Amino acid sequence: MRNRLKVLRAEHDLTQAELAARLNVSRQTLNALETGKYDPSLQLAYSAAKLFGVRVEEVFPPEM
Repeated sequence: MRNRLKVLRAEHDLTQAELAARLNVSRQTLNALETGKYDPSLQLAYSAAKLFGVRVEEVFPPEM
């Protein structure tokens, strides 16, 4: 699944470890999310969007 987690994380000056802690996941899980190797749960997707103050679609753009 495509996502903008890495870009949003960089814009907010967060390390993978810091963002992972805020989302309550491991750094390894966050890395897998950023590289598209793992699809987030709906709850995790909403948590990420809320953390960055954007809509879910802005973090995880729909694939066309």
